[in-house]
Amino acid sequence: MSMFLSVLSAAVLALLPIVNPVGALATYAGLTAGYERADVRRQGLKTGINVFVILAVFAVLGSLILSVFGLSLPAIQIAGGFVVAHSGLGMLNPTHPLSKSEHDHAKIKDDISFTPMALPLIAGPGAIGEVIALAARYPNPTERVAIVVAVAIIAVAIAALLMWGTPLVDKLGPTGIGALVRVIGFLILCIGVELMIHGVMTLHL
Repeated sequence: MSMFLSVLSAAVLALLPIVNPVGALATYAGLTAGYERADVRRQGLKTGINVFVILAVFAVLGSLILSVFGLSLPAIQIAGGFVVAHSGLGMLNPTHPLSKSEHDHAKIKDDISFTPMALPLIAGPGAIGEVIALAARYPNPTERVAIVVAVAIIAVAIAALLMWGTPLVDKLGPTGIGALVRVIGFLILCIGVELMIHGVMTLHL
């Protein structure tokens, strides 16, 4: 039980900054401006479900993906570290997370829960790479279950935030949201560097 809780907490702490709930909420508030309140909640719930499905699949199939493509855990850690660090740098020097064409397309879509919200904004390459690395690091079935439970916790938190948190964007305003995003961006940059360090150290073991 202690191992289960240890892996669960490690997975939650590793994934939470990478999925960037604050940045996701800010983007979601912009994309759902003008939606009926019921539609905002429905899209938020569906986004959480999609995030869970995407990350849970990679958590369960992580080792298989590594073996099929002939990838090692250090390679995943280093590559994932680059992606995560790049995301952190992007948050420290903010640009819009979607291109203008992507944003315009999202605004006219009836369903934004899978794209662009779940993929690539929340369960993007950084989160997927981290899940695969966690799955490779913790291959025991009980540990894999702990990772899936951690993904479920993250997905529920994301869904709840999107369903009921959009009014916070108006209260904080662009300055408040920008400050939070930069703080989280610095933490994500540190996580990316840490992943690369672990990958390099593993290569020498």
